[in-house]
Amino acid sequence: MELVVSELGVARGGVRVLEGLSFWLSAGQALIVRGPNGSGKTTLLRVLAGLQPAVAGTVSMAPDCVAYAAHADGLKVQLSVAENLMFWARLHAVHDIGPALEAFDLIDLQDRRAGALSAGQKRRLGLARLLVTARPLWVLDEPTVSLDSLAVARFAAAVEAHLRSGGMAVIATHLDLGLSAGRVLDVAQFRATRPVDGSLDEAFL
Repeated sequence: MELVVSELGVARGGVRVLEGLSFWLSAGQALIVRGPNGSGKTTLLRVLAGLQPAVAGTVSMAPDCVAYAAHADGLKVQLSVAENLMFWARLHAVHDIGPALEAFDLIDLQDRRAGALSAGQKRRLGLARLLVTARPLWVLDEPTVSLDSLAVARFAAAVEAHLRSGGMAVIATHLDLGLSAGRVLDVAQFRATRPVDGSLDEAFL
């Protein structure tokens, strides 16, 4: 399986921010997306995840092959850690949450209500959901926010394991995660020079 992005153009609030962006990923590879604030990293990831349309170009991979993690942790705060993971596991026909609990050091917290977790613990739980989606492409927007150095290392190990199993990852981060199969894409070189057609406005997507 491959992710092929060809001559992609994306817009935010009706204004084109990136254009002419092309790259490809094969199984076992990761792409680290970098660029200054406001350069279009989040918008690019939303397009890859199928959450908003591109204004030009193509993305080869269907959204139902993508697991997306953004700034929000996406937790049900009234449920326990284990119940949150079981909800997502059932949604994706996965039967074992044990590896996800272990990978993000959540075994001792599995009975705690998600609303009672610290910011870092919530982030670890949000990321642990990736392991129960069984989806080949992880698209991650600043995933290490609120994580301490040990948790960052655990996250990097989880990504490495995903890549070794034939998965792929596109990650917007300024940290060096030390991924053996990762390369860097600076989106600043694809900054748009012309406005988007006014007929398309995804400001509220």
